[in-house]
Amino acid sequence: MCGRFALTASPRDLQDIFGLLEVEGFPARYNIAPTQPILIVMAGERASPGSNLPERKAILVRWGLTPSWVKDPRDFPLLINARAETAAEKASFKAAMRHRRILVPVSGFYEWHRPPKESGEPSQAYWIRPRNGGVVAFAGLMETWASADGSEVDTAAILTVAANTTIGEIHDRMPVVIKPEDFPAGSIAARRSRVTSPT
Repeated sequence: MCGRFALTASPRDLQDIFGLLEVEGFPARYNIAPTQPILIVMAGERASPGSNLPERKAILVRWGLTPSWVKDPRDFPLLINARAETAAEKASFKAAMRHRRILVPVSGFYEWHRPPKESGEPSQAYWIRPRNGGVVAFAGLMETWASADGSEVDTAAILTVAANTTIGEIHDRMPVVIKPEDFPAGSIAARRSRVTSPT
C-alpha cells in the first residue's frame, strides 16, 4: 500500500538521474496525496537510429488511475495502487500493464502501522526513505481518460507487492521499488519484464 509520498529532489537532479531532456519546474513536496498531480517518467517517442532524443520524458499526471473505458470517473473507485501480481489480469489495469508502465520518482513514502483494534494501540505513521537519501522510483501504470467532450486526463497508479521483511513489520504491502542503478541502462520498455519485489 502507498497512500502518501514525498519528492524533494530538484528538477535538475531528476533530469540527471533519469536522463531527461527537461523537467517542468516544481517545488519540493513533502506530503503528496491521492488525486494530486504527481511527476512520472515514461518512455519517450520512438526515435530513429542515431537520434540524440532522450529515451524518457517526464510529465505531470493525476494520482488515481481511471481506465479509458470508464464513462464517469465520479462513479468509479479511486485506484491509487495496483497489485503487481494480478494487474495484468484485471480489466482496470491490463492495458496499462501491457503498454503504459512508468516510473514515479520519490524521495520517500509514508506507511501506517495499524494494530488490531482490540490491542488498544494507536496507529503509527512511518517515514520510509533510501538509507543514504536521494531518489528511488516506484513502478507504476498510466492511463489517459477521455471525457465525452474530448478533454483528456492523464492518470496513474503505483504498483505494489508483498512487503519485504523490513516493511513487513509495518504493513503487508509495499510499492515496487526500482533501484537507482537500474535507471540509466536502457529504456523503460527494455525493463518491462523486471517488475519484482525488492530485497
